[in-house]
Amino acid sequence: MIEKIFKAYDVRATYPTPLNEEAAWKVGHATAQFLIRSRQQGASVAVKDENTIVVGRDMRPHSPSLATALCDGIRSTGMNVVDVGMVDTSFIYFAINHLDCVGGVMTTASHNPIEYNGFKISGPKAKPIGAASGLDDIKRIAMQLGKIGATGQQGKLTEQDLWKPYREHVLQFLNLKRKIRIVVDGSNGMAGKMVPAVFGGVENLEIIPILFEITGSFTHDPNPLVEANLAALKAKMAEIKPDLGACFDGDADRCIFLDETGKSLGCDLLTALLAKDFLARPENKGSTVVYDLRSSHVVADTVKAFGGIPRRDRVGHAFIKKTLAETRAVFGGELSGHFYFRDNFNADSGAIAFACLLTVLSGQEKPLSELMTPYYKYSQSGEINFQVEDKDGKIRELADKYKTGDVDYLDGITCDMGDWWFNVRKSNTEPLLRLNLEASSPTQLSEKLNELQGVLGEPHHGH
Repeated sequence: MIEKIFKAYDVRATYPTPLNEEAAWKVGHATAQFLIRSRQQGASVAVKDENTIVVGRDMRPHSPSLATALCDGIRSTGMNVVDVGMVDTSFIYFAINHLDCVGGVMTTASHNPIEYNGFKISGPKAKPIGAASGLDDIKRIAMQLGKIGATGQQGKLTEQDLWKPYREHVLQFLNLKRKIRIVVDGSNGMAGKMVPAVFGGVENLEIIPILFEITGSFTHDPNPLVEANLAALKAKMAEIKPDLGACFDGDADRCIFLDETGKSLGCDLLTALLAKDFLARPENKGSTVVYDLRSSHVVADTVKAFGGIPRRDRVGHAFIKKTLAETRAVFGGELSGHFYFRDNFNADSGAIAFACLLTVLSGQEKPLSELMTPYYKYSQSGEINFQVEDKDGKIRELADKYKTGDVDYLDGITCDMGDWWFNVRKSNTEPLLRLNLEASSPTQLSEKLNELQGVLGEPHHGH
């Protein structure tokens, strides 16, 4: 049963079946065992506190009991736990580095509906632990555990409030040159606690909150990438005419922004805008900027134009964080709304992305829509899914059809045909191929989309 709850990047499932307190205890015990063993095998990075794991949780009704069981499981190995309470996910990355301990676990199911829960597990320096970097080992240890309970060992449990240092850390990225009014949709999630705690009382910043109440249910799904979930935010913006709008996901590590007209901004275009700002600073001259390979070519164009080095990477936080560390990149962005920062331990942060965009906007007299105009250079399809049983066969067919282009296999297949390009990736969990296509004009876009549908079939409109 327990193997069902392990995914590629985290642990996630519905509560109470298959994810319950017993499973949480096993995940805690197995995570601690894994960290103890991997440290004994020779630690590549030194940490001050080898015997402590930091634990936090989101606002879901079952998060407190799951987090308690998780802590008991960790402590049953003799490891100590620092409980930082109810926090956003990026807070955990900060806490691991602030305490300089061996790892951390966040109890959350991010943007999933309320009946889901799970765990995001990080190692020293908040390095993500995914299937390839230890999660498979944790799963194996957890599956071997029989009944749970006393082991004769018990680590200490302490509670710590780190909101003050967290606020100071995030606000280093905020520098407002004029007054900014923003409507923020907290999605009844962790932004309801984080935004007031971090951005409350900041001079020149007026935040108009909606859905900040933590009620144990969601007024709309806490997934801001789904346009329908932005309806409440758009309505409020139409009413009070702010400078911009923002909507956070459930665990508040991602944020989607809307310009003053209520148009949601592609995260790749935001990556370009923020990259320009980072590269303009003398201390970042010539730095690398990392972006996921579904992003518009406008990202690479912009990074080059401002003297930086563009680095395209595979989709997924484990890859982006690793590349950030290896290239000492100043910044990275993913289409899913995760933004990564060198000066945030290479980790992603919704709060810091929020601070950075407000900083850029305040340095301009122009409205955000005008600031974004130069980045709408190409026509994009967005991600389109196709139901395909023989995914590899289909990719070979595409490679053959477009072999005159520049073809690579960094993540799925990318074919660059000069004035247009596309990427097709396999879904990890379903018989789906995901297409992203970009062309130089709307006409060319629809023409090439038709052409590709000739190979891929009809788009699949499922969840």
